[in-house]
Amino acid sequence: MAKVAIMGYGTVGSGVYEIIAQNSEKLCKNTNGTAVEVKYILDIRDFDDHPHKELFTKDFNDILNDPQVSVVAEVMGGLHPAYEFTKSLLEAGKSVVTSNKELVATYGTELLDTAVKNHVNYMFEASVGGGIPVIRPLHQDLTANHITKIAGILNGTTNYILNEMINNGSTFEDALKDAQEKGYAERNPAADIEGHDACRKIAILASLASGYEVDYSGIETEGIVNITLDDVKCADKFGGRIKLIGYAEFLENGRIYSLVSPMFIPDECPLAGVNDVFNAIMVTGDCVGDLMFYGAGAGKLPTASAVVADVVDCVKHEKSPKKILWVKPQKELMADENDKQFAYFVRACDSEENIKKIFADAKIKPGAADGEMMFITKPMMAEEISRKLNELQKTVTAIKVLG
Repeated sequence: MAKVAIMGYGTVGSGVYEIIAQNSEKLCKNTNGTAVEVKYILDIRDFDDHPHKELFTKDFNDILNDPQVSVVAEVMGGLHPAYEFTKSLLEAGKSVVTSNKELVATYGTELLDTAVKNHVNYMFEASVGGGIPVIRPLHQDLTANHITKIAGILNGTTNYILNEMINNGSTFEDALKDAQEKGYAERNPAADIEGHDACRKIAILASLASGYEVDYSGIETEGIVNITLDDVKCADKFGGRIKLIGYAEFLENGRIYSLVSPMFIPDECPLAGVNDVFNAIMVTGDCVGDLMFYGAGAGKLPTASAVVADVVDCVKHEKSPKKILWVKPQKELMADENDKQFAYFVRACDSEENIKKIFADAKIKPGAADGEMMFITKPMMAEEISRKLNELQKTVTAIKVLG
């Protein structure tokens, strides 16, 4: 029997407990006959009404020093004490699984190395995309491929807000308030609407795909706080949707161009049809071509499902741990904005004649207000688009087009 501990009994932690308790027979089959049982639940709060309140402890050392515990699910969130607890557990020879994208993005290199050195597993399927299986396919199923690009809707809160703006005509402020009332957005939504959550997730995916640590602090990040109702209406009129995209492209020179930004998504792109709180991640490999992973990107049971899948994997591979690893790059890894060309969706107050002089190939349509035009440019470097926009009378919006 495999004894498991859960650190954190919030939304995801309670879901992990429920799945293990309810699906014990199924889990036993999937571990080739090894039963999985929760022995401890670590939380600073009291759960006197819980039917198995004897499982709860407030002392981390109960888990650390118990030789029966072989796998620990860290679903506490945040960096501290999650980092200290995780490192101690790995050094003690216990496998750890997590949904904590902040921890993986910040300390993943060190924790993965610690796991390898101590012959245990450190797994994090639930850290990106909730219940969507994308980490394991990148690590296992696509190893024959050189990954050339990853582009995804990695944050359900922002996707819901943008969806409400285009489908229901809500302002950004009203859509955010609605998302908070429905529990899709936190009281302090900065991590979502400013793009930090998506940034950490694309850093994890890019690190896994490249084998090198991608420092999220070096990723250009812009959220959706400046996107207006007119922006999404004009994008719709032009044949597309505005989505917050986490993007990483693996260039031929060995560098990685990555950013998080609102992008214009043409209607023919599968990502344009991803609505509500759903996530979708497009991965391009040199052999397999384009793949899309789609599903619930958050929520109690979807995320807990991914955590428990990692628990099962750890139990199955207790004696032969999986070697998941990325390393710190020895030279500059990140490309700058002038290493990559993008087309741009532009709204500008200017004459069609002047726009044509500056952007000769632009297909121009009337915008949202009198005297406003909108168009999509040809692909160009950031330096060139900046210079050309400065030649316009007034630029209202200029966002990258996902191509």
